[in-house]
Amino acid sequence: MYKDIVSFIQELYKTKEFLPLHEPKFIGNEKKYVNEAIDSTFVSSVGRYVTQFEEMMAKFVGVKYAVATVNGTSALHIGLKLVGVEENTEVITQPLTFIATANAIAYCCAKPIFVDVDRDTLGLSPKKLQEFLEENCEVRDNKCINKTTNRVIKACIPMHTFGHPCKIDEIVEICDRYNIAVVEDSAESLGSYYKGQHTGSFGKVGVFSFNGNKIITTGGGGMIVTDDEELAKRAKHITTTAKVPHPYEYIHDEIGYNYRLTNLNSALGVAQMEKLDFFIAKQRELASRYIKFFEDSEMTFIQEPKDSKSNYWLNGVILKDREQRNEFLKYTNDNGIMTRSVWRLMNKLDMFRDAQCGDLSNADWLEDRVVNISSSVIL
Repeated sequence: MYKDIVSFIQELYKTKEFLPLHEPKFIGNEKKYVNEAIDSTFVSSVGRYVTQFEEMMAKFVGVKYAVATVNGTSALHIGLKLVGVEENTEVITQPLTFIATANAIAYCCAKPIFVDVDRDTLGLSPKKLQEFLEENCEVRDNKCINKTTNRVIKACIPMHTFGHPCKIDEIVEICDRYNIAVVEDSAESLGSYYKGQHTGSFGKVGVFSFNGNKIITTGGGGMIVTDDEELAKRAKHITTTAKVPHPYEYIHDEIGYNYRLTNLNSALGVAQMEKLDFFIAKQRELASRYIKFFEDSEMTFIQEPKDSKSNYWLNGVILKDREQRNEFLKYTNDNGIMTRSVWRLMNKLDMFRDAQCGDLSNADWLEDRVVNISSSVIL
């Protein structure tokens, strides 16, 4: 069985060389725009490509404002600060996520709470979220108070895992009732839609990543998106070291961060955005090939959830148990096909072992079984 999968993937990519999990493709104006940025001498965080990249992202996602940052983690950090997350407040998120989600909470000196995911979306479960809030929380003075810790729960970070949308509308509705701000981790889901609306546009703030393995890349980069003008202005201000605009004086009015994306990186981003529709189409075409291949397999290929249109950024399969997962990982990697297990659950990492958790049975089940397989765009 494993041999058939390796052969199928090698045939897909027309190679028997080592296959990485996901590699970037530069097939447009990347070199042209980067050279233009160099020639302009504006290579840092000021330049026309920064503004153009932000405008393209805002239009594509369907929001009013976008603010470019050095990476997705910094975007998450600032997104949390924008909605008032601070020391000794709490943030609900899912345990099945990349470390950046939990790290951003820690950067704010806040405490994470881990609530389970759904098996069909791999994202935060509205049902489990509702159950946790009903059992552990109450609203007092327009604040959601955790009765166990007596802390204020300020925000919730649902994540669209592998580009597959979670049930974000239900999550936002629940959080609104408890006065919890939603910071939408859309790092992996550029080009994904839930009920016809782009991910990242449901919450108070949305966040994207352009790391080297994402569906488009700026080498390293992120984006904060929102429809709130004041939040967008504040995001731009504090990511630019909180410097007060002045032609020659250096005055900073609060603690800020050197988080703005450079013009060079943004030049890459503009060129990649021009190819985004093509990349999404090719990713969905690749997924359709996988779906057909795994139809009669004992493995389950992870498909877009109900009411969703996924970018299929990172493909995955579900195996029957941890033992089979480990066998599959070893065989594929030994035979030149890079595969990887899903992330270790955040609550099992040393830094977050003391975090409050709900029932995490779905996340535990998925952790034992999910493997990511080759997902690079096939040209």
